[in-house]
Amino acid sequence: MKKAIVALLLLTVIVSCDLSKYRLVVDYDFETEFEKSEGKETATYPEVLDFYSQLDEAYTTVTFTEFGATDSGEPLHLAVFSPSGEFDLQKLRQDRTVILVNNGIHPGESDGIDATMMLFRDLAGDSIDVPENTIIATIPIYNVGGALNRNSTTRTNQNGPAAYGFRGNAQNYDLNRDFIKADTKNTRTFYEIFHQLQPDVFIDNHVSNGADYQYTLTHLFTQHNKLGGELGEYLNRKMMPALEDSLKQKEWDITPYVNVFNEVPESGFNQFMDHPRYSTGYTTLWNTLGMMVETHMLKPYDKRVMGTYELMRSMINITDAESATIKDLRQRETKKYLTQRWYPLNFQPDMENPSTREFKGYEGERTDSEVTGEDRLKYDQNQPFTKDIEYFDNFTPQDRIEIPRAYIIPQGWWEVTQLLALNQIKMEPLARDTTIYVEKYRIEDFETVESPYEGHYLHKNTEVSKTMDSIRFRKGDLYVTTFQDGARYLLETLEPEMVDSFFNWNYFDSVLQQKENFSPYVFEDIAKKLLDENPELEAEFEEKRDSDSEFRNDSYAQLQWIHRKSPHYEEAHLRYPIFRVPR
Repeated sequence: MKKAIVALLLLTVIVSCDLSKYRLVVDYDFETEFEKSEGKETATYPEVLDFYSQLDEAYTTVTFTEFGATDSGEPLHLAVFSPSGEFDLQKLRQDRTVILVNNGIHPGESDGIDATMMLFRDLAGDSIDVPENTIIATIPIYNVGGALNRNSTTRTNQNGPAAYGFRGNAQNYDLNRDFIKADTKNTRTFYEIFHQLQPDVFIDNHVSNGADYQYTLTHLFTQHNKLGGELGEYLNRKMMPALEDSLKQKEWDITPYVNVFNEVPESGFNQFMDHPRYSTGYTTLWNTLGMMVETHMLKPYDKRVMGTYELMRSMINITDAESATIKDLRQRETKKYLTQRWYPLNFQPDMENPSTREFKGYEGERTDSEVTGEDRLKYDQNQPFTKDIEYFDNFTPQDRIEIPRAYIIPQGWWEVTQLLALNQIKMEPLARDTTIYVEKYRIEDFETVESPYEGHYLHKNTEVSKTMDSIRFRKGDLYVTTFQDGARYLLETLEPEMVDSFFNWNYFDSVLQQKENFSPYVFEDIAKKLLDENPELEAEFEEKRDSDSEFRNDSYAQLQWIHRKSPHYEEAHLRYPIFRVPR
């Protein structure tokens, strides 16, 4: 029972009244640290938890729940606002939309932390319009370790607040690069929250600065061509314009995220491609309408927070009015992948078909740096302008893959199947040893970054060859059908050519190393016999020697070439260990 109700029972002599309507505000302090400091401070991690705990005690429309672990040792929390006071999501999802707001993934970007605290308070207190068809949930601070690592210096360009958290988490990971590789406990707990909520709309609040311009607010909706189909069209042609119009009416101009670095934006820029490693790229795999809010870090902190607050209010109103449409489009998009034959990959910006956007910027000029003596960029805020610019927000896939009926994952790859299980992927163990005719991949080429990226030496530009073969699988190996809600997640993670595939994130690097080899003094005689007994192999060998001088002058390379053509060469080397069952 809520604390407010208990107190009222002790104080009132009117026992027949509806106590759930009462608020004993004297017991609670719902003024945020942001408001107390007149827009100069952001709440600390304990203050945030205390604030939501008090909301939970005071209002029957708010719950505040502890979920699983984070790398910091502290748990992740979820607050939910339900206008009806009903919190059975299985019932509510039938006719209501769900919005999930994520805050503090980069705790130095604290605007959303403070804005969402005020939003929940005002919704619970009925001081702003309360949605009829929408449930709002929030992770108050996602990067708990970063929030506890509080400082006043690491956000070099940022104009407030006075103190804030750090971008890296307790393991120094950037959590907004972890949504596929899942190196952190934070991400694995996020999976639990996300799949329990099954949100229709996802908002991730951020702060950034790639250039100087007049806007406080920018939006980074998930790339609409990648989202695809009618859902992508709806996001691009209806939801985004509706948000822009709503904010304009409130005198909060907004523009797409300014995706430039040390360049002037009026020359045009591309939409940011949110691959599945990013939060909105991950949520796209489940056909959730996603957006990042990116406020401009050079603007005053109070203005940034209030802009984030108004943006979330607008998104709630849009979602509430479009609730039935959003739910219908998401259901249809999910069903589409049950029958779709092809899946696109390698999206690139269409440089021939840009959009034209009105942009409010500041004149920039190149001058000599007084520090380095080299060229530098400088903006003049006394010279604002409004210009039409080119915005390259249309992307086209450069290739496609045929969607298999299923994947078969040998049980030895348990790290991968653990991640699939956390994402509620259905997997059926084979009941007995079985021979199945499958498509298998061989890794033909890939590049690897020279410096570590988020704890990995990430691969890219991966190429495979494909052959059909009968493979003997063991009892317990996992049959994973693509006829399920997680089809897009399966394709993006298990197809090695995908940008954020498990292969590219190093989950299968052990197959890249040859485990058995040869000693030249032994293999010389075996190689001679192989060539003598196989005239076609010998002809191919001689042709390569004649055409490749480097090969001709490297005796070990020649023996290795023959070894790889022989029965002695191990089948597992460079063979991708996940197999495709064709349709």
